[in-house]
Amino acid sequence: MSLQNIRKEVMQTLEKNIDSFVDKFLMPIEKIWQPTDFLPNSQQDSFIDEVKEIQELSKELDDDFWVVLVGDTITEEALPTYESWLLDLDGVTQQPDNGWAKWIRAWTAEENRHGDVLNKYLYLSGRVNMREVEMSTQHLIADGFDIGTATDPYKNFVYTSFQELATYISHNNVAKIAKKQGHKALAKMSKIIAGDEMRHHMAYTEFVKEIFKIDPSEMMLAFQHMMKHKIVMPAMHLRESFGAKGSLFDDFSTVAQRVGVYTGFDYVDILKKLNTTWEIDKITNLTPEAEKARDFLMKLPDRMYRITERIVVPDTKFNFKWMIPA
Repeated sequence: MSLQNIRKEVMQTLEKNIDSFVDKFLMPIEKIWQPTDFLPNSQQDSFIDEVKEIQELSKELDDDFWVVLVGDTITEEALPTYESWLLDLDGVTQQPDNGWAKWIRAWTAEENRHGDVLNKYLYLSGRVNMREVEMSTQHLIADGFDIGTATDPYKNFVYTSFQELATYISHNNVAKIAKKQGHKALAKMSKIIAGDEMRHHMAYTEFVKEIFKIDPSEMMLAFQHMMKHKIVMPAMHLRESFGAKGSLFDDFSTVAQRVGVYTGFDYVDILKKLNTTWEIDKITNLTPEAEKARDFLMKLPDRMYRITERIVVPDTKFNFKWMIPA
C-alpha cells in the first residue's frame, strides 16, 4: 500500500472519533464568546464615550505595538486560505457528513471571531490606516501560502500543532503588554483569544499523538521533515499596497521580536514542548530511518538555541503604511 493510502486509512480511523474531538476541544456556538462581548455597544448612549476612551488609551501604546497587532489581525483574517488548504488534505472530503470536513469548518468558525474582533478594535482605536490594513489582508488571501506540507495530513498536523501554540504565545504577550499599559479591554480580549488558540493547539497535538500510536515511523519522519525545513509563518507573504509578495514579512518579524511578542526563543521553546508532549523519546517500533529522525529532533532545540542566542535584533525604524503619521 502506498504511503498516501496508509495516511488516508489512518485519517479514516481517527475520523471515527471526530465527534469526541469536537466536543472536547471546540465550544458550542451559543456558549462561546463573540466579538460584540468586547466592543462598545453601538445601540447604547455610552457608545461614543467608550470609543473615545479606547482612542485615548490607544495613544499610550507605541507604533511597534500597533504594527504587531495589525500583523496578528491580518494573519487571523486570512482564514479562507487556511480552511481551503486543510480541506484538501488526504483523507478529507468536502461532503457535509465527512467528519474531518466538519472539524475543519467548526475550527474555522471559532478562529474567524479572532480577526473579526481585532479588526473592529483596530478601526475604533484611530491609530492605524484601515484602508492599508485591508489591502494587506486582501493581498495575503490572494497570494495564498505554501507551508511545505502538500496534502500530507501528518505534516499538516505538525504545522497546526506548532502554529496554534505560536499564536497563543503572540496573543498572550500582546495581552501582557496591553495590561501593563492599562489597556484592560484589549488585554482581556487578547487573553481570551490566546485561550482559544491553546485549545486548538491541544486538539492538533492530540491528533498527532493518535497517529504516533498507529503509524509511528512515518509520523516521526513527517515531524522531522517539518522541523528540518522550518515552520514558516502563515503571514510569510505579507505585503503593503504596491509592494512585492512577501516584502513586508521580515520587517514585521523584526518588530515582533523587538516588542517581545514572538521571538526566536519562542520558536525553540515550541519545538521543545512538542518533543515533550508527544514523548518522542519513548516511542517504540521505529524503523532505522525514523530512529535517526528522532535523534535529529531531540538534538535540534539545543542547536537552535545556540544559534538564536547569536541573533541581534536591529532597532531599525520601519515606516509601515499601516500606521497613521504622528
